[in-house]
Amino acid sequence: MIQEIIAYRNIVNNIEDLMNKSPFKKGYIIEKVGIPSPTFYRKLKSRTFTPDEVLSIAKILSPEECFRLELLADIEQAKQEYVEGNFITHEEMLLELKRKKII
Repeated sequence: MIQEIIAYRNIVNNIEDLMNKSPFKKGYIIEKVGIPSPTFYRKLKSRTFTPDEVLSIAKILSPEECFRLELLADIEQAKQEYVEGNFITHEEMLLELKRKKII
């Protein structure tokens, strides 16, 4: 647990450098995170972003990693649903699509 806290602290302390090295402008990050610009810069200077705000910023700065993690989570959820029997067959899906006139 201590190691994770130290890693998190290092990320927060270096978040401005990470933003500066990214291809994204701060204005874009501010818009996507949804923090008012003055508040964003105050939090950036004082290093007081909440963990959720840091996560939102990280998702913007590392879109490939974010996509990979979301995909892995979706795969795990699908495996669990399969084990629970919460699925339909290919044939059932085709019938449903035809019923909705999608195919």
